[in-house]
Amino acid sequence: MGPPFIEGESAYFLSINRNRKSITLNLKNEKAREIAYKLTELSDVAKENFTPGFSKRLGLDYEALKRVNPKIIYCSISGFGQDRPYRDWPSYDIAIQTMGGFVSITGEPNRPPVRIGVAVPDMISGMHVVMSILPALRARERTGMGQWIDISRLDSTVSVMTYIAGYYFTIGENPRPAGSSHPTIVPYQGFKCKDGTYLIVAIGNDTHWELMCNAAEAVHLLRDLKFTHNADRVENGSELIPKLERIFSSKPREGWFSLLTEVGVPYGPVYAMSEIFTDPHVLHRGMLLEMRHPKAGKARLIGNPMKFSETPVQIKTPPPWLGERTAEVLKNLLGYSDDDILKLRLEVCPHAC
Repeated sequence: MGPPFIEGESAYFLSINRNRKSITLNLKNEKAREIAYKLTELSDVAKENFTPGFSKRLGLDYEALKRVNPKIIYCSISGFGQDRPYRDWPSYDIAIQTMGGFVSITGEPNRPPVRIGVAVPDMISGMHVVMSILPALRARERTGMGQWIDISRLDSTVSVMTYIAGYYFTIGENPRPAGSSHPTIVPYQGFKCKDGTYLIVAIGNDTHWELMCNAAEAVHLLRDLKFTHNADRVENGSELIPKLERIFSSKPREGWFSLLTEVGVPYGPVYAMSEIFTDPHVLHRGMLLEMRHPKAGKARLIGNPMKFSETPVQIKTPPPWLGERTAEVLKNLLGYSDDDILKLRLEVCPHAC
């Protein structure tokens, strides 16, 4: 993976791989495939994200692993799924964002296309992988049968279009980019404050509208019948928004926090990374971790959002380096001797430690 690096370790890799054991196998080698089959015998789930068809050429497709372990839950994740017409297309995140609809509704009106800043299709499809594997395991408890799960990153992206697709199905018009605003709620967007920072205000109903206007000392807007109800504010948004921009530019962001919090108006500061990971609530929730990495030293990582009352999540090991646990897995899990591992190391297990 690319830069930046911490003592030669990729920051990207470190950010997503804690609590894992990394082994390396040259899967074009028959002895390496034998190791993969032995691991399959011990496993409940196998997941692969090769180009469709490649795992079959390696002899590691669902049918091959099913012969080794009929109860295996086998999950394939790819850009476009395991069948045609687009099965063989190369798929990078930005292409999936564009074809799945994200880019067409992201950014400011009348500006060039803008992608979402993180690889959301990858994240969503990863969640769909987990959400698919769990019921497959429950089904196996009843039937004793494994199965093959086919997850497409394009499918996953299209699936979260929800109300955006609903608008299109209803009125037959393509939704357009609207910046931080909302097509059916006004105001519901970002406003620049006096100190140059931005604040998002989300006025979801007329009560919030009244509370906001009173807190902002903008009672004159309450008296204007063009803005009384949300439907009125949507219809007359082009007139209302400039008025609100002038109001919010009169105070720094911190000044608005206390006013809006006191009256219960929904809002959110537009945080930079440095603000996220110094926010007292984020820290209280354990969303910043520090771990010692044997190569990178102190590594800061994102915490786990799942909070369990009886079985709290444990982050036991830092992200591994490539092949770090190959010898350990072969010896302790599969019973290979030290001599066996030494013979396998160069040909079968590149990068093995």
